[in-house]
Amino acid sequence: MRIEPLNKPINHEFSELSSDKSISHRCAIFSLLSDQKSIIKNYLEAEDTLNSLKIIKSLGAIVEKKGDTYEITPPSSISSPNRVLECGNSGTAMRIFMGLLAGNEGFFVLSGDRYLNERPMKRVGDPLTKVGAKIDGRENGNKAPIAIRGSKLKHFEYESKIASAQVKTALILAGLCANGCKFGEPELSRDHSEKMLQGMGAGVKTDGLNLTIEPLNGKKLKPLEITVPNDPSSCFFYAVAAAIIPGSKVKIKNILLNKTRIEAFKVLEKMGAKISYQTTSSQYEEIGDICVEHGELNAIEVSQNISWLIDEAPALAIAFACANGTSRLINAKELRVKECDRIAVTVAALKRCGIEARELKDGFEITGSKSPKMATIDSHGDHRIAMSFAILGLKCGMDIEKSEFIATSFPKFSQFLKELGARVED
Repeated sequence: MRIEPLNKPINHEFSELSSDKSISHRCAIFSLLSDQKSIIKNYLEAEDTLNSLKIIKSLGAIVEKKGDTYEITPPSSISSPNRVLECGNSGTAMRIFMGLLAGNEGFFVLSGDRYLNERPMKRVGDPLTKVGAKIDGRENGNKAPIAIRGSKLKHFEYESKIASAQVKTALILAGLCANGCKFGEPELSRDHSEKMLQGMGAGVKTDGLNLTIEPLNGKKLKPLEITVPNDPSSCFFYAVAAAIIPGSKVKIKNILLNKTRIEAFKVLEKMGAKISYQTTSSQYEEIGDICVEHGELNAIEVSQNISWLIDEAPALAIAFACANGTSRLINAKELRVKECDRIAVTVAALKRCGIEARELKDGFEITGSKSPKMATIDSHGDHRIAMSFAILGLKCGMDIEKSEFIATSFPKFSQFLKELGARVED
């Protein structure tokens, strides 16, 4: 992908951008817990989320598309497929399916692309194995392909050392499908799963950072009927674009306003961007509009609520690179084990653009520049790295290698860049 400098302010309103990836995955997976048809409007049609639909079909669900709506009829019970369940590039899908399938009778194999199959899975596999799950894979079960021999698990209690919505969701599902569980985490991770499952009638009780999960014991949950809102993580790229290009303003409508999902917007606001929020509806989650206007950005240190903005960290790095002074992001070692080592890759790419940047063991330090340079950067197959540097390309131009991986989460990304007036060669 090649991006030419924009050389003019952005002034745009988005009503449709990119449906929420996290909620789309969960809609597909959670529909298996009901015995009635779930109705999902505005489901994200990206490679990763479409793979989740293919997986639930392999597990026995009937998936029908009618216009912009997916109707999912769950099977009476999950069946063992005669094929590998392909998760593509999605760690979210692989880890959540591990939790679901560990507590269901049958044999299952989960795999993904060459990048996903190098990511760590023991953070989910180890706690499940300790309570009776039979899970194996490369490097003693740490890397996919992952083989699961599902069975009825014991009741368990687990205190996670990391704040991870993927780990939490996997263990919630294992508890629901088995004999219940108690789960705790060091800080609140994204909480879509609890809210959606509570809305479906599951016995999921929250007490601060602790959850108590009651087993289903054969009970089926209410079906989902939901319109998936716009994804804050995907929309954030355009917020950064407005923040770094003088005179710019964007309004993003129908966006998820869950506090654990808009932390990056709050950081951008603290840096000097002008941001306002308006709640328009509530369906499982608060939904509304976010308006972002350019403001002179100043350096910041980000050290708290990191699990709420881990996906937006590469885009935040672009804001840091355009701010006055030196910004730091710390307590973010999770970035080392995403689609790539996002700390190392982000810092290396910024240096190629003439930006002063330094790796920290758990984050990065970036000194802003008024004149970043056009460069050729390697995304290392990471969709968020590719999209982040496309946004910087609006200021200085950019050539991005392996940009095809953007399709895993946001297939219309370049289309929307063009709507802003950018010249993009895919």
